[in-house]
Amino acid sequence: MSEAAPYGVPETDDAVADRIDVTLVRRLVAEQFPQWAHLPVRPVEVDGWDNRTFHLGGTMTARLPSGAGYALQVAKEQRWLPVLGPQLPVQIPTPLAHGRPGAGYPYPWSVYLWIDGQTARAERIDDLTRFATDLAAFLRALRSVDTTGGPAAGPHSAWRGGPLSTYDAETRAAIDAHRERIPVDTVTGIWQAALDATWAGPAVWFHGDIADGNLLVREGRLAAVIDFGCSGVGDPACDTVIAWTLLHGPSRNAFRAALGLDDATWARGRGWALWKALITLDNPDPAKAGWARHVLGELLAEQSVPR
Repeated sequence: MSEAAPYGVPETDDAVADRIDVTLVRRLVAEQFPQWAHLPVRPVEVDGWDNRTFHLGGTMTARLPSGAGYALQVAKEQRWLPVLGPQLPVQIPTPLAHGRPGAGYPYPWSVYLWIDGQTARAERIDDLTRFATDLAAFLRALRSVDTTGGPAAGPHSAWRGGPLSTYDAETRAAIDAHRERIPVDTVTGIWQAALDATWAGPAVWFHGDIADGNLLVREGRLAAVIDFGCSGVGDPACDTVIAWTLLHGPSRNAFRAALGLDDATWARGRGWALWKALITLDNPDPAKAGWARHVLGELLAEQSVPR
């Protein structure tokens, strides 16, 4: 297995992940979808951690989970993405086929329609405030979709949409571990405020991982939202984390105003961002550790500005 994942977060099975390559994808496609066996297969330029993704021809992708926990998400996406897509203002993934275990690969997998776009880095966005309000409009539309029969928060969503208390012990342990590097009282206060801001609203659809890598832009504007693996029905506070990872100043304020969030939901969103930053501070990847420091700095700076 990989290094220990955060509590409740699925782990990558290294023995499986190391075998997910072009040859495996070709074998799976040939065995299960022979109508596409003649199409070329190649890795995508920017891949994820929970799934390995490959171009299949020029208009499709094959997406293979890298661990058993992530495999739980396949059936959910197959079932619900076709329901959600027509009700949302920007493009989301369209499932084309539902693969089964085979060729020595143990999990279900998917074929999707390819979506053109670049991940949402700040330098690729023409107007960050407009981007923030467009994203808020997407999230409002997602929250308005009928939740009947939708999947409640649980292991399939890494407990996104559920109570923050799931991560209380892990967060407090991280605070203690980093006490020489962080203002412990302030950070603990942010976390406790998030826990105290309990959610009592109606269950709504949430995406679960609104991050720059899951937001695609074309011509400088939001064009698509991808990777619904952590989606479900529950508390939408987890979808506000982008406020401290990509947005800042006027764009953050515009995002919050356009979402129409109450103080309690914003506080829980801070908690989700804080948890992820704290558990990533010691990541051996300098880029990920730098990301964590940036997010922590944004949270602390916002905390020091009275509203």
